[in-house]
Amino acid sequence: MIYSKETGEFLRVIELTEENQDLLFNNIEGCLTVLWNTGDEMTIKVDGVLHHLVKNEFIFLTQVHKIDSLSIVSARLIRFNRSFFCVVGYDDAVSCKGILFFGSSTIPKFIVVDENFEKFDMLWKMLRLDMATNDNLQIDMLQTMLIRILVECTRCFKKFTNFEKIEKYQSDVVREFYYLVESHFIEHHDVAFYASKLNKSPKTLSNLFSIISNKTPLQVIHERLILHAKRQIQYSERSVKEIAYDLGFDEIQTFSRFFKNKEGVSPSEYRGLIKFMT
Repeated sequence: MIYSKETGEFLRVIELTEENQDLLFNNIEGCLTVLWNTGDEMTIKVDGVLHHLVKNEFIFLTQVHKIDSLSIVSARLIRFNRSFFCVVGYDDAVSCKGILFFGSSTIPKFIVVDENFEKFDMLWKMLRLDMATNDNLQIDMLQTMLIRILVECTRCFKKFTNFEKIEKYQSDVVREFYYLVESHFIEHHDVAFYASKLNKSPKTLSNLFSIISNKTPLQVIHERLILHAKRQIQYSERSVKEIAYDLGFDEIQTFSRFFKNKEGVSPSEYRGLIKFMT
């Protein structure tokens, strides 16, 4: 089921099976994806990394994620673009920026526990009903239902992680840090830049991350750089030198050392391994 208008709004809500799973690869530019595994298991390879999802596990993807392969029994897909609903512009309504979308290099996932299943199932059915109701209130109802689903997903993700250990204002700082890294990681590789944008000290950020994560703010920045580099190496024909300069490294040797320190192989060796595996 698709909601689409000439003014640019796009929303797809569909039950996926083995027969129609290729629809997941038919992405519209700028779309965000919520994928809910309803089968016993699912495997999805994103940016060269294989993810194994159990039943009732959610995964969230943005337009920059490259889906390489998919194996499912059944799943539920929600895909929408910014024109339909902007999670950044309406962050006050859903609070999922920097958590479900536009966050760190780690793809967000969580499992729906039994006591929350009926709520998610009801919201899905209501969304499907609104998709089939074509009147002048349809887009308002669809946006309302999408907001409810995203809010519930954000709540569950926070419970599934360590975000519950910090106050809301602290959570907002962490979310904004993730979003800022996503927006500026190419130009700025230092924690001090992001701390200043947040009116916090680097030490304050480090203390927050020590509560909710086993990663430091600097590791988050470095992992985002590595993810972009690996995408460029794997999915483009650009030279290592071009990729290094694109990521803000003045010298290819500095980039190569950085990459090898994180991945154990040089960028050129990594590209060779990828070609060998494919």
